[in-house]
Amino acid sequence: MKRIVLISIATIYILTETFSIRAQEDYRFDFGGGVGMTGYLGDANTSTLFQHPSWDVEVLFRYIATTRWNFKTNFYVGGLAGDSSNMTNVFPQEETYKFSTIFYELSELAEFHFFSYGIGETYQHLKRWTPYIAGGLGLTAWSVQGHAGAAFTIPFGIGFKYKPSKRLNLGLEFLMKKTFTDKLDGPDLQDPLGIKSSFMKNTDWYSTLTFTVSYEFSKRCATCNYKER
Repeated sequence: MKRIVLISIATIYILTETFSIRAQEDYRFDFGGGVGMTGYLGDANTSTLFQHPSWDVEVLFRYIATTRWNFKTNFYVGGLAGDSSNMTNVFPQEETYKFSTIFYELSELAEFHFFSYGIGETYQHLKRWTPYIAGGLGLTAWSVQGHAGAAFTIPFGIGFKYKPSKRLNLGLEFLMKKTFTDKLDGPDLQDPLGIKSSFMKNTDWYSTLTFTVSYEFSKRCATCNYKER
């Protein structure tokens, strides 16, 4: 009888611990960073996005809402550069313009996974990799030739995530950023053709292509193993 009681207690303990471990492997937040390259489109480069590539460094924080939806805060520091001497189009008096700048960007994005993303039991139908799309709103600040500026941006793009372990995520993300300004490339290129800027016309764009590594934390549930997908 004692053996039966001990075996029963041990079985209950093992099942409880296993259930607890599974619950603890489901997390609410994700934090990490990445490095990559940038491209620029504007008056000093009108056609080839990576004609003058530069660099970017990213810090990210995600709220993991479900296995399909994430909400991410990005902070970027990076470089942008352009040179109109490589363009086929020419400016009045055949002038050429060249610029480089460091930008700072803070943005909020929603990410939608094509597949339910994660590692779990077979019945959960999770995949440890997924492509995704992202879009949101950001604010970018920069300085060119001693002239500082800031503008709202609309970042949008695609990405790919892979989960080598329960809490670790690897990612590659490409985002285009539409800026609502024509001053990103400096005062000399604000309006070189005499075309008045508007909300949608005569504005600058830039892009980021970034490889990221992030780590999940904060247990979602210590007593259950449920998460809406």
